[in-house]
Amino acid sequence: MKRTRKLVLTTLMAAGGVSLTACGDAPAAIDQGKTTDAYAYQSLAECKDKGEVPAEACETAAKNAKDDENAEARYADTKTCEDVYGPGQCVPRSSANGTGSFWGPLVAGFVVGRMMDGGWGGRGLYRDWRDGGYYTPNGGRVSTDYSTGRARIGQRGFDAPDVGRGPDKAITRSSVISRGGFGGRMSSRSYASGGKSWGG
Repeated sequence: MKRTRKLVLTTLMAAGGVSLTACGDAPAAIDQGKTTDAYAYQSLAECKDKGEVPAEACETAAKNAKDDENAEARYADTKTCEDVYGPGQCVPRSSANGTGSFWGPLVAGFVVGRMMDGGWGGRGLYRDWRDGGYYTPNGGRVSTDYSTGRARIGQRGFDAPDVGRGPDKAITRSSVISRGGFGGRMSSRSYASGGKSWGG
């Protein structure tokens, strides 16, 4: 049963990427460091149930994903946010210091992988509606190694986003258009990964 659900999810992601591939120019690739095997999950329960990583690593990655919500891009309105993340994929949020509200993307899940020091790391995942790719908040793109079936991500994809990395003021539609999307972060969203990207 679980295997079937994973297959359907993978198939849906691949189909979404194929239909959106021609929607715009591919951004320049940026080196994200040595890639490592990783595991992508939609929920904490799924991570623990599969038993592929220690339960503590699942909990830490899920907590990091929740914390990452505050570091992701902020949009002035739902339309601007949905232009990047897709219809129904944005929610209203308030700034941590209570100075205003904005729209931000829903977390699509989280990724867990081995760090260079041998420990486990994890970050939240967001889906770019335009290219179908899945990214960590600092722009690490998740790819799939089809020989193993595992996700792959560069070590820098696990780096914590800068504190308060979200823009001070909400991104408007005109700034998204003028900067090519993601409020000027488009180039940081595409990384060379050495494998086929999720959804693309």
